Amino acid sequence: MKRGWTTKRIGDVCEVVNGGTPRTSVATYWGGEHLWITPAEMGKRESPYVDNTERKLTDDGLRESSARMLPPYSVILSSRAPIGHLVINTRPMSTNQGCKSLIPDSTIEHKFLYYYLSSIVELLDALGTGATFRELSGGKLREVSVPIAPLSEQRRIVGVLDEAFAGLATAQANTEKNVQNARALFESHLHSVFTQRGEGWVTRPLADCLELITYGFTNPMPTTLEGPYMITAKNVVGGLVDYASARRTSREAFCTLLTDKSRPEVGDVLLTKDGTLGRVAVVDRTDVCINQSVALLRPNGRMNPDFMRLLLSSSSYQKRMIADAGGATIKHIY
Repeated sequence: MKRGWTTKRIGDVCEVVNGGTPRTSVATYWGGEHLWITPAEMGKRESPYVDNTERKLTDDGLRESSARMLPPYSVILSSRAPIGHLVINTRPMSTNQGCKSLIPDSTIEHKFLYYYLSSIVELLDALGTGATFRELSGGKLREVSVPIAPLSEQRRIVGVLDEAFAGLATAQANTEKNVQNARALFESHLHSVFTQRGEGWVTRPLADCLELITYGFTNPMPTTLEGPYMITAKNVVGGLVDYASARRTSREAFCTLLTDKSRPEVGDVLLTKDGTLGRVAVVDRTDVCINQSVALLRPNGRMNPDFMRLLLSSSSYQKRMIADAGGATIKHIY
């Protein structure tokens, strides 16, 4: 540790405050002017700072609960469900009982404390206890060690970290923009390929290019840690099958499925037909089954599977499939 630094317990440099929730059935406790935040809302925020909340308490709601108004620039930590969300309030604010709030004294900068706690979330989570869900108690939080640098050094460190995270945010935004531009360029080129057709092209019904059109199983299937992959519409993403997000089933259950319905072959084209419409991928392995949200298109040799995938992914065909879809609540491609 550098000269001038010390180590103290959080309880020595911060007041740790519990939150509370008034009875939700009493309408007069809610809709007031007192800001009130929960772990769920904290988890939705991209910025460390918060100046407004989804729900607010009235004077009666604040008085009839253990919630307490915190001064601006306290550090709020979610202490259960989950442990580790962190925000800094810029206006007076209260929390529910799923939070522990730290009011720093004059020896520690709030943003320095925020960054330090962010770096030890795994430790804070490990200190949690409980059978149903883990919770970090105020007593254990007070005993957590925190390094205390001179205030000038704390401010310098915060400045360095602020600059680094701002650079990361800019880089991420630029990357996302480049990906969007590349996707738009690809889709434009794809559209031109299939609309500006050259000599020798012919137009046929899709069925003339298929040996089989069907969809997958409708009955529930057991879930296992290992075994064949169960592909649903949500597992067909970006022109590929996302096996990492797919559930798996037992080999015994897999073998009971019809081979010409629920068990696609390598080279079959999958098309999402329920809910999220029109996402396409080509099957590249044999240990796969599909449910009813996915259509199976088996080419008969007149069309290459990857060509079919690109054709069905082009904007003109996507618009036609979606326009022809039916269903009142959930759209379906029939």
